[in-house]
Amino acid sequence: MWTLENMQFLTILLIAIILIYAVLILALYIGWQKTKEFHLQGLPAITKFSIIIPFRNEAENLPELLYSLSNLDYPKSLFEIIMVNDESEDKSVALCLQFKRSNPTLNLTVLNTHRKTNSPKKDALTTAINSARFGYIITTDADCAVPTSWLQAFNEKIIETNADLIAGPVSFFAAYSSIEKFLNYLAAFQELDFMSLQAVGIGGFGLNSPFICNAANMCYKKESFQKVDGFKGNLNISSGDDVFLLQKFTELNYPVTFLKTEKAIVYTKPQASLKDLFSQRIRWAAKTSAYKSMFAKLIGLSVLMMNLSLVLLFALTPFDLVPYQILLFGFFTKFLVDLNLLYVSADFFSKKILLSHYLWSSIMYPFFTTIVGFLSLFKGFNWKGRSFKK
Repeated sequence: MWTLENMQFLTILLIAIILIYAVLILALYIGWQKTKEFHLQGLPAITKFSIIIPFRNEAENLPELLYSLSNLDYPKSLFEIIMVNDESEDKSVALCLQFKRSNPTLNLTVLNTHRKTNSPKKDALTTAINSARFGYIITTDADCAVPTSWLQAFNEKIIETNADLIAGPVSFFAAYSSIEKFLNYLAAFQELDFMSLQAVGIGGFGLNSPFICNAANMCYKKESFQKVDGFKGNLNISSGDDVFLLQKFTELNYPVTFLKTEKAIVYTKPQASLKDLFSQRIRWAAKTSAYKSMFAKLIGLSVLMMNLSLVLLFALTPFDLVPYQILLFGFFTKFLVDLNLLYVSADFFSKKILLSHYLWSSIMYPFFTTIVGFLSLFKGFNWKGRSFKK
């Protein structure tokens, strides 16, 4: 039987969850502000990079990536490009080879991955790193495009910090749109979610507790990668080549930093369907149980509990099982603290126009996150034409 004591206990619990969430998000906002924007000074190009890009069935996306690589404003003698074919079944390899013939001044190699583990991407990266000639590994994805100043920005950050790992910003193509209204809304929802992840990640660096980054834009010393035994220890998890490597570096107190400059933003595309979006997010969520950082676990648990609480409040309030004031307090508290962090992220990425979608997205997001969290506990996922079991 639902008693007054039950209601009081639930109310206190929900208020505690809401307040803890608000404090953590505000702390990450402070961390964002402490991560100062980096301004390029035109320092000499001295760092040598091995650019590594795994790909599988990316014939549709590779031309844009390869074109952006050909336009890098950096001495060609100071970087190589290693494309790693992960058992593609389309024309991806042919496109890479054709690009190599058309750009003979670029040092480009196409390798076939050596599959050894349950993580195809980590296998592809390891294959390429073992063949890399230069001291710094820099990675991106096959469905991305890099800015002309990409390598120069990392070069100057390395000169300034000599960091063992540098994470960089990632955003969605500004021109990405569809004539179908639903897909436009789906893209806007994803981009707001993605910008919030970027903001949270940057905030973690600012608080000296980095816990997430994105392999679509990250750089690290090859020597340091080898010292930590690469991806050993999480090869049973299909994703997480970025997060787990960051985790290893921070555990060993290797210097890590974030390159907060618009000159280094790598652009990618949102998922084209709701099904693909769920598969991607389930894939991301599947690795969270392996996090070792207590701060990362606290953030993850707080986000999950906050969103689950709102879903429960939406369900219970109409039956007068909890006061409607708690629902309003929880929703608007989350709305405001999230908006505070999202606004500075949207400003940095020059995407403030997307905030027009924030109200409806903030209503849908708790349900989306709760469903993803639940499915990740029991369900596998499909990715790049492969099935991964839980």
